[in-house]
Amino acid sequence: MTTEIRRLIRVRTEKGAEFKRDGFGKKKQLSDSWRKPRGQHNKQREQKKAKGALPKPGFGSPLAVRGMHPSGFFEVLAFTLKDLEGLDPATQAVRISATIGTRKRIVLQEKAISSGLKVLNARVMKKPGVTEEEPETTSESAKDAAAEKTIVAKEPAEKPKKGKEPKKPAKSAPAAAPEPANKPAKKPVEEKAEEKAGKSKAKEPAKSTKKPVKPQAKEVPEPEETKPKADTKSKPKAKKATAAEVKKNE
Repeated sequence: MTTEIRRLIRVRTEKGAEFKRDGFGKKKQLSDSWRKPRGQHNKQREQKKAKGALPKPGFGSPLAVRGMHPSGFFEVLAFTLKDLEGLDPATQAVRISATIGTRKRIVLQEKAISSGLKVLNARVMKKPGVTEEEPETTSESAKDAAAEKTIVAKEPAEKPKKGKEPKKPAKSAPAAAPEPANKPAKKPVEEKAEEKAGKSKAKEPAKSTKKPVKPQAKEVPEPEETKPKADTKSKPKAKKATAAEVKKNE
């Protein structure tokens, strides 16, 4: 890519013209794709301030770089191997179609690179049925160090034997402070009084704080009052009056 083309691409980007339709930010269903305003009182059509610019001559990019990729090549969309024939590697670059599968993409990409063409959407792909062998990154010294670590981890730590434990030196007791010579001796009367007080305290039993529990009297069930049975025999049964007696009473 020559210096003149780089300069023209820089001019194209510095203009940065973006034309967006009126009201695209007010409603969600409106996209920012350009639509010419045709309303009688439309502020964008009347070119009011901050309503957006209208496409006019002067916003276009230079003819030499119009439609050119930023890398300095003109794109060519490739679907088959025939599309790669007759292309100029100095000015044209290949873009492989997204609808092509992996098997055909590998063939197209290898053919384009071998012919010296630039692939704009090149991918790193593995060939089907081929497995890559992992390279040996660890050296012999690293392997030896790892083996030594495993051996050290397996060996148990030696425990000290009970019988051969070194004896610790016995701590010397601190020397008792000498009693002062001028200490007054206790009187025999005071010693006797202290002995009597200690004996009296030993003889006195410890007072228990718990209160004595009173024995609860057992409830005796009261005998049920027996009601006298009514004498059924004392009452005479009423006799039915015969027909002759009824006539007499009438």
